[in-house]
Amino acid sequence: MLPLLLLHHHSSSHFLFNFTLFLHSNTHKKKKKHPQISSSSSSLTMAFYSFFFFFYFFFICFVHNVYPVGAAAITQCKKPPVIFSFGDSNSDTGGLVAGLGFPVNPPYGRTFFGRSTGRLSDGRLLIDFLCQTVNTSFLSPYLDSLADSKFKNGANFAIAGSSTLPRNVPFSLTIQIMQFLHFKDRTLQLVTAGSTDFINEDGFRNALYFIDIGQNDIADSFSKKFTYAQVVKRIPSVLREIKNVVTKLYDQGGRKFWIHNTGPLGCLPQKLSLVKNNALDRYGCISSYNDAARLFNEGLRHLCQEMRAELNGATIVYVDIFSIKYDLIANSTKFGFSSPLMACCGFGGPPYNYNINVTCGNPGSKACDEGSKSVSWDGIHYTEGANQIVASKVLSMAYSTPSTTFGFFCQ
Repeated sequence: MLPLLLLHHHSSSHFLFNFTLFLHSNTHKKKKKHPQISSSSSSLTMAFYSFFFFFYFFFICFVHNVYPVGAAAITQCKKPPVIFSFGDSNSDTGGLVAGLGFPVNPPYGRTFFGRSTGRLSDGRLLIDFLCQTVNTSFLSPYLDSLADSKFKNGANFAIAGSSTLPRNVPFSLTIQIMQFLHFKDRTLQLVTAGSTDFINEDGFRNALYFIDIGQNDIADSFSKKFTYAQVVKRIPSVLREIKNVVTKLYDQGGRKFWIHNTGPLGCLPQKLSLVKNNALDRYGCISSYNDAARLFNEGLRHLCQEMRAELNGATIVYVDIFSIKYDLIANSTKFGFSSPLMACCGFGGPPYNYNINVTCGNPGSKACDEGSKSVSWDGIHYTEGANQIVASKVLSMAYSTPSTTFGFFCQ
């Protein structure tokens, strides 16, 4: 099966359509104007056009497959944005390993990097694909002392397991912002001292602030045996923390915000294997978990709308990750995936291949063959293939409010 073409450029399809019309009309014109043309000459002409058409189509496929996400954006973004990322394992590019020394062993990282980088996937995350579309390097974890980075393109403060509450426990969203403020203060001190190797004041002001958090707040509440009503009652407090952080970044001069809602955690193999709950939806996901996620997302959507009105001059983009991922689960075969509720890497076999005592990367666990079409990598996090599909949907602008291309933030 050919790799999915993640972005189908309108200009390409428009060209092919016009070229087909040209081919059709040009052939008929020649026949009318030169009735004496032999059938062999006409066949040569058609053969030439057919070869050109095939070559062009092959070239477009090649470009799309080499640069599967945002090939056009890569060439158009002349000055990539500085990006600061805050969140949990969905965006963690190695912070957990750097901060706590937590082992993330192979086969993590096998698909793209060929080694474990601390990302909780077999390859790239959504944040990695988005960085590629604006022609910037992957974000280095803020805590990685050996990253060989001066953080000129930004920094990643996201850490696996993070939540908004409790506020002062590493590495909550509040702690991540405290780290950012320290980073900014120290960086500007170096710039003031004459260094040109670091982000200056304009860089911080024009940066894109990327936030993807909330999943663990909901999941942890359920794991503590909270009732559905208790989980829902906690949502406003989580939203308040997110608002506090956005407001703080705004007060620091930030004006560009990209905020993801949370995904359908009721469809994660980990939850399905651990929770003895018969209330499943028609796709096999835990209804109460997804319902809580939907309520959180609706609250976050309203919060973003509210902040747009309150924070003058701010661009606040809300991205509906839930709808993208749920569609991927519900229509997995359409996207070329199979067994969307079963982990690629884990232990136990069908239906979920998840065992909390034998998790991916630990002795006894086993990964599916490379190239397998799995949505879930380890029961909690997505495979690179699934992240690639999610990225293509995010870049389509159909799931962002207001409808905004990620390339909009190129300076």
